[in-house]
Amino acid sequence: MVKQIKSEYAFQEALNSAGDKLVVVDFSATWCGTCKMIKPSFHSLSEKYSNVVFLEVDVDDCQDVISECEVKCMLTFQFFKNGQKVGEFSGANKEKLEATINELI
Repeated sequence: MVKQIKSEYAFQEALNSAGDKLVVVDFSATWCGTCKMIKPSFHSLSEKYSNVVFLEVDVDDCQDVISECEVKCMLTFQFFKNGQKVGEFSGANKEKLEATINELI
């Protein structure tokens, strides 16, 4: 399941409650075509990897989270463990997304 993040508080809460689980964050926007293309893959990965926390952050709704995470472009994926960023890449590459998840879990 993918959790929609609507505020800085919700983002921090999700990171804290994940504990030592891997957290994958999809920074995207409703108007971004590339973001729409990878969304189904992101959701299926959330079903496949039930021990990983999947979050979606809409860049238009959560400017504070975007600033804090220093997101420079869309589509950006960031990976967190124990509240610390452990990885990041940009682009709609579903193979790289799954490979990065496997590498970090």
